[in-house]
Amino acid sequence: MARDPGDGGMGWAKRVGVGLAGLVVLALLATAVTGTVLVRRSFPQTSGELTLAGLSAPVEVIRDDHGVPTVVASTSDDLFRAQGYVHAQDRFWEMDFRRHVTAGRVAELFGASQLDTDRFVRTLGWRRVAEQEVAMLEDDTLRMLEAYADGVNAWMQDRSGSQLSFEHALLPVTGARGYEPEAWSPTDSVAWLKAMAWDLRSNLEDELLRARLQGVDLGAGREWEDLFPAFPERHPTILPEGGAPLEGEWSPADLARTDLDPLLAASHDALTHAPMMLGDGAADGLGSNSWVLAPERSTTGAALLANDPHLGPSLPSIWHQVGLRCEPVGPECPYHVAGFSFSGLPGIVIGHNARVSWGFTNLGPDVTDLVIERLEGDRYLTEDGWEDLRISTEVLRVAGDEDVELTIRETRNGPLFSDVSGAGAEVADGPLVEADGGAAAVPEHEHAVALRWVALDPAATMDAIPRFMRAEDWESFREAASRFEVPSQNLVYADVDGHIGYQAPGRIPVRRTGDGTMPLPGWTGEFGWDRFLDFEELPWALDPPDGYIATANQPVLPAGSEPFLTEDANLGYRAARIEELIAEQERFSPEDLLAMQMDNHNGNAANLVPVLTDLGDNGDGRIASVQQVLADWDLQDDTDSAGGAVFNATWRHVLQLTFHDTLPEFAWPTGGARWWEIVRGLVDDPDSAWWTPPSGDGPSGRDAILRTAMARAHDELAERFSEDPGSWRWGEMHTLSLTHQTFGESGIAPVEALFNRGPLEAGGGTDIVNATGWNAVDGYEVIWVPSMRMVIDMGDLDTGRWIHLTGQSGRPFHPHYTDQADAWRDGGSLGIAFSADALDRAEEERLVLVPDD
Repeated sequence: MARDPGDGGMGWAKRVGVGLAGLVVLALLATAVTGTVLVRRSFPQTSGELTLAGLSAPVEVIRDDHGVPTVVASTSDDLFRAQGYVHAQDRFWEMDFRRHVTAGRVAELFGASQLDTDRFVRTLGWRRVAEQEVAMLEDDTLRMLEAYADGVNAWMQDRSGSQLSFEHALLPVTGARGYEPEAWSPTDSVAWLKAMAWDLRSNLEDELLRARLQGVDLGAGREWEDLFPAFPERHPTILPEGGAPLEGEWSPADLARTDLDPLLAASHDALTHAPMMLGDGAADGLGSNSWVLAPERSTTGAALLANDPHLGPSLPSIWHQVGLRCEPVGPECPYHVAGFSFSGLPGIVIGHNARVSWGFTNLGPDVTDLVIERLEGDRYLTEDGWEDLRISTEVLRVAGDEDVELTIRETRNGPLFSDVSGAGAEVADGPLVEADGGAAAVPEHEHAVALRWVALDPAATMDAIPRFMRAEDWESFREAASRFEVPSQNLVYADVDGHIGYQAPGRIPVRRTGDGTMPLPGWTGEFGWDRFLDFEELPWALDPPDGYIATANQPVLPAGSEPFLTEDANLGYRAARIEELIAEQERFSPEDLLAMQMDNHNGNAANLVPVLTDLGDNGDGRIASVQQVLADWDLQDDTDSAGGAVFNATWRHVLQLTFHDTLPEFAWPTGGARWWEIVRGLVDDPDSAWWTPPSGDGPSGRDAILRTAMARAHDELAERFSEDPGSWRWGEMHTLSLTHQTFGESGIAPVEALFNRGPLEAGGGTDIVNATGWNAVDGYEVIWVPSMRMVIDMGDLDTGRWIHLTGQSGRPFHPHYTDQADAWRDGGSLGIAFSADALDRAEEERLVLVPDD
């Protein structure tokens, strides 16, 4: 089965919580008297003086009123050593848990419920690849990682249990008695890039979905291709012009897959075991927004940059704000930056220095392929004949239980991904039907699915981080971008000289044939990857004539352009809305950009509301009531919007009535841009077979389905609120729960109350600029969010604004655990104290870290 589409990528975390619930309750009851001490024991010292071994000189950590630190040091080693110390102060449980995830060792903390997750990560070998990557890094990058690790380890020294975190204090009840964290290492940091790459992997699920739908009888007049519309020509690409047209046409390998569906289902099931650290990479609406404006489009006369990456919600937030400042800045200590970091990783990932700023959105190139392998015992067939599988074994340690041995099988194309489901040969036996309809020559062979993924080939991506932070101009920024290989991102750029730019970096495969949209046979030699695109082949732009660049996960280049990147980019509704807003005025202030990030315009409603309101109500007062609300609606999904509430309810019922009877559950519509475009096309074709449910149950025909959907939406809202449309509110339906990844999903209220916060009412929605995504299969709860928002004026870096989802601290009940959440919800932001004067004004606390000699 596929991952529950409504779990927001947290199904694996739920397995942790449910298994612990009873034990944690007992532990809490037993420690009720000392609970406050346990919770607060790990709160960090953030003022005064502390010793940090290994420093060459004192380092200052200056925090503002939201606990955002700026680290001021005189050497690069001291700067990153102190950052490691500060990250551990604020987020050590998060860091320790993350490294267990990326190493496939979560069962060591939480027991047998996490074995499937560990099998997944170990089979793919995230940490094995990270170890190879550390060995490839440049000296200055490795030195940064080692200094950071020294700082983390200095903080860990002589701490245990509740001194480390409240969560560590509870581990004995999971069976992890006597647990002591291992020393932090550079590999622990670099392995996080594997989690980042996995969650931003793009179209793997679409590849499986296409393949499995080929084996489904959809009935006359319905084709699986109808469910994968092309990018609309009316929507903008990132760059308006591409390279030379592609020669020939892309065509998927046409293996019929009826007999392979059990194998593909096993691969689909394997995805449910994947850890989701940034959110579910398969989620409809995955993406981010960024745009840069040239000085002629700015009220300040300087270039402006805006960025808001959309990721799964988590508590604590995925991001940690930080300033890193050398005093003085010079060749030996060249850093003066402010931006967003990941706890566990030195430096900043998104932000600015004194000359340039940069932002990310997911490029989403097709960097994964599923390869069907033909097996015979411990051999697999290649174009060169039979070869031996690479077989290894690893031991999975389990808290409170016996060790488990894992066998990993690999081919030249990658690990056997379908093995992760535990299904193995029993789902993969049987004839393979070839393109010509004939049975495979040797039908008794077993088949399995290997995963070809760029992130399993070692790359020195970490070298890009210090280079971004040191960049001084477009050329040095591009040089840094050339090192950022996995995951591929849309990079936007602005500098103090008024330049704006765009760069697509990354390791992107060039296929022998096909477009990567289907699983392919691995034994013919016809398919596969010949090479990766060179950096100079990748799209870029500097100072475009329109004075802006906007990215929202839409295609980089128009259809038919080179280089080929993917067939599965976002369909561009957010991008179209951003460009519409930019076209509405000549110049923008930073405040205008903050307001744009909160735009709740529903592009799906713009297509569908005119059709809904033009229908006759057939004398049904419920339909008439809904139509009146929609007619008066401004198409903004604001929290207090009755129109937003009833439209989104109507939309959900349209999808249920139209597709649930026709499609298997694994293909039910999640409701984002792909479905907006599908239904947009069907609305113009009222006689389409898709409007007639095969079972004959329920309404039939476009108008009947749309009327029924409105009537059901009315009934749903009347039951939830009242018959009075004035009481209907989108925000009350569309709520965000801030949920702790491990202890926050137990289902036991007293436990969840310790770790979780919310719910918060949210405006926006899937594929809206304010991208608070939801899944139509399960309801309206927020499962994707703008994880942070940032706006930078390159003419005055002290006026920069930023916010992220929760707060700086990962420690429950700390004042900075969720102190940014309300401002994030309301579109508020905090000031970035960048200059020395601004830092002095913002100072609330000052900690001096001193050498130990």
